[in-house]
Amino acid sequence: MAFSHANPLKFGVNDPVARPASTPLAPLKTLFETKRGKVLPLPAKLARLYGSLRMPQPRTHPHVFSNFVTTLDGVVSLNVKGHASGGEISGFSAQDRMVMGLLRAIADVVIIGAGTLGADRKHVWTARAIFPELADDYRRLSKALGKSEAPLNVIVTGSGEIDLRLPVFASGKVQALIVTTTAGAKRLLKQDVPDAVEVCAIRRSAGTIPASAILEEVCRLSPGKLILVEGGPQLLGDFYAQRLVDEQFLTLAPQIAGRGTDNERLSLVMGHAFAPGEVPWGTLSDVRRGSSHLFLRYSFPESRTSRI
Repeated sequence: MAFSHANPLKFGVNDPVARPASTPLAPLKTLFETKRGKVLPLPAKLARLYGSLRMPQPRTHPHVFSNFVTTLDGVVSLNVKGHASGGEISGFSAQDRMVMGLLRAIADVVIIGAGTLGADRKHVWTARAIFPELADDYRRLSKALGKSEAPLNVIVTGSGEIDLRLPVFASGKVQALIVTTTAGAKRLLKQDVPDAVEVCAIRRSAGTIPASAILEEVCRLSPGKLILVEGGPQLLGDFYAQRLVDEQFLTLAPQIAGRGTDNERLSLVMGHAFAPGEVPWGTLSDVRRGSSHLFLRYSFPESRTSRI
């Protein structure tokens, strides 16, 4: 079931959105900014709200960047049923959602894991879905960059235990790629697979799919070069472990979530503990402030994406 990114996608008024913001949307204040990369042609409203946005222009290999929100003590999910999303961490910040939409608007691909899908089952990973108030501005930005209105949504699942009737697969609003194992593919193909969905089986004896294999499959199907990883922490940890993350966008929310003795709450990276001397070190490239939230950006120059 091959598909083209040029296919028209359907959007309606019932896009799932986050809970309304608790504070009005106001422009971010730029505190520190490097001049690395090309200035993107943000429409006037987005430029007023965010400021200038520079991104590298990769020619021969993808540029992988991630976006997360975390508490002051490093929690990215409360991991409680009904309260596991990033909205709980950001305080349903309108500015955080605005930035999420902006990054989705410039991305060719958004990659998520099955856990992230399970936490927000009615969502589709588009700029419009996260911040519909700026949908027209996001659309103009994507068009100016020569991109499809909606990025390819990639869902990673080792088991294949996901429902293909969910909106990300069945709504026709996005093209979707499911990266799974051979066993997972067999399980998925017992369902009716929508036309906008492709299932890719990675031959693995275990259920874990290497981040490099995910990226190789994405690059095979997508001509785009800007790849956004939205998690969850286990998936992001796999990308960091293989040195496949070029940049990290990180919203720092002014709350303390705390952890119990069983460590049930999730941090930015899970499933990997880096040894001394092997820890990925980032370089601060951008700092913006929105009320008491900080919007940080780090580059990781030792990324191996140039080898993909």
